[in-house]
Amino acid sequence: MNTSSHRIPARHLTAALLLAALAGTGCSTPPTNAQIGTGVGAVVGGAAGNVIFGSTLGTIGGAAAGALIGNEVGKNQRKR
Repeated sequence: MNTSSHRIPARHLTAALLLAALAGTGCSTPPTNAQIGTGVGAVVGGAAGNVIFGSTLGTIGGAAAGALIGNEVGKNQRKR
């Protein structure tokens, strides 16, 4: 029987606690239209970049371009 104990390194525990705290505060307010546009634009742009260029660089470039365009479109949307 293996009786060795597995200890979590302090830096891993600290990182996990920090990530949990950031995740909890990130949901404290509803996202703005610009934030929604950025997210949607990044996903659509990344998918389009992958289809068009078929490479990691195309996916990253498409996601970046989509995020920028989505952010601008989102800023111009009225709040509902």
